[in-house]
Amino acid sequence: MSKTTLTVITVVEIVALVGVLGVYLLVVAEGLRSIVSTLAEVTFGARAVERQLRAVPDNLRGTNIGLTDAAALLPSLSDTIDRKTGKSTHAAAPAGSRPPA
Repeated sequence: MSKTTLTVITVVEIVALVGVLGVYLLVVAEGLRSIVSTLAEVTFGARAVERQLRAVPDNLRGTNIGLTDAAALLPSLSDTIDRKTGKSTHAAAPAGSRPPA
């Protein structure tokens, strides 16, 4: 083979290699664009959930205060109802447990 033929074959191989690498690079870039789009949607959803959950601590504090008040009031209210009706409002205790103090 002549030196010119070898040079032409080498240039064709290099051009083919660069072409194949370019095609694969475009395929990878398209896959990354798809991933970016999906991540943008996930980020948007996560931010929406975060905004909705910001009110939870305040609501839980109020609920806990109400439940604490109810827990303090209900035993005396139950006893009052027991005295007025003559019937017990205490739930039946499961077998093997002690009655409420």
